[in-house]
Amino acid sequence: MIERKGFTLIELLVVIAIIAMLVAILMPALHRAREQGKRIACLNNLRQMTLAWIMYADENDDKIVNGMGGVDRPDEKAWVGQCWAGNYGSGEQLPERQQLRAIRNGALFPYCKDESLYRCPTGYRGEMLTYAVMDSMNGKTRQGTQIPGVWIKKRIEISQSVNRAVFIDEGWVTPDSFAVHYEQEQWWDDPPVRHGDGTTLSFADGHAEHWKWKGNDTIRMGRERVRGHPGNHYSPTTQAGYEDLHRMQRATWGGLGYTQGY
Repeated sequence: MIERKGFTLIELLVVIAIIAMLVAILMPALHRAREQGKRIACLNNLRQMTLAWIMYADENDDKIVNGMGGVDRPDEKAWVGQCWAGNYGSGEQLPERQQLRAIRNGALFPYCKDESLYRCPTGYRGEMLTYAVMDSMNGKTRQGTQIPGVWIKKRIEISQSVNRAVFIDEGWVTPDSFAVHYEQEQWWDDPPVRHGDGTTLSFADGHAEHWKWKGNDTIRMGRERVRGHPGNHYSPTTQAGYEDLHRMQRATWGGLGYTQGY
């Protein structure tokens, strides 16, 4: 009599259960590793773009590029053309070809000709530009900001370039530059929540960082308000949330416009 060997149904079910448990354990780790890789790519994009931003100033008598995305000034071409649609807050997008053409027509493109660098790997699908210049870096002027060393036109005006932000990863394309109040203890644009509970920025000395938000209210507000900017005058509700706001305001403006000191 031939003896046949094989797995019983119970043994097969046990093996399947073990495999399912291993997958459940490993998937979060794999997701974190994948996200870490995308964060590294985003930081590299920001570093490359900031080096181009520095090169532009070096070749233009120290004047930094117009940070108003899609908005030219007299004798100042914007760093990129208009990549945003009229009803961008509701999810409307321009055709990808039109966005790429706007990037190529921007003042920064001769110094940064790789179109893929203008977009974070985790940005919204269909948007070719996910980075914005900070208001203070020759972007849109806000109330009380046209002060030497606060709103910047030339690199020589920047004090402590290691602490002054140039680009930020918003994750989607928005008009003009990234806004945060100077004279008020409030947010203007929503704090981006990117690559985990934080955001990525580059700085005037050429380096880039990922910031992790401390306040749960910062994270909640950033996630709830993206693609809408309702109100535009958000005050934190926790001490940690205020620490996030102050950090962003100092990185943008070099100080807090509503206090005696920095």
